[in-house]
Amino acid sequence: MQWRNSNSTYGLVSILLHWLVALAVFGLFGLGLWMVGLDYYSTWYRTAPDLHKSIGILLFVVMLGRVAWRLVSPPPPAPANHGAATRLASKAGHGFLYLALFVLMISGYLISTADGRGIAVFGLFEVPATLAGIPDQADVAGAIHEYLAWALVIFAGLHALAAFKHHFVDRDATLVRMFGRTGK
Repeated sequence: MQWRNSNSTYGLVSILLHWLVALAVFGLFGLGLWMVGLDYYSTWYRTAPDLHKSIGILLFVVMLGRVAWRLVSPPPPAPANHGAATRLASKAGHGFLYLALFVLMISGYLISTADGRGIAVFGLFEVPATLAGIPDQADVAGAIHEYLAWALVIFAGLHALAAFKHHFVDRDATLVRMFGRTGK
């Protein structure tokens, strides 16, 4: 398998980045749902949010790399059987996924740094609080983070359903290209 994307399939780097981000997003969503229900006396009360923040910061770095890689190695063009509406929906959908991810991570940063303290990443380094003291920063960013997390996970589910539709109904190579194969 080649490292870079080709005209017919995604390369190894794009595939690994895609699935790593998907795993991180769904894992962070599950962790986020679980941790907000913890009570003060839970042994995970402080650990779970620290883990969530650390993974979120690393995901931000991975997403910056993913955008850079997309510029260096553009994705393959849409299959020939995709009409103009499908191509537009695909571009808009991917655009939403990228934008939503970045807004979600920035809102998480704003929640975590609202009190002026930085974010420790697995105890290895700290991301400083550069924006703090905005009126109702934690509350507004928290609402954005919560609703956007739900929207992102639901939309990612629809994204997966669309890939299955292309594979099983349209019988095109849309899905298999994300596994490094050229399809039919």
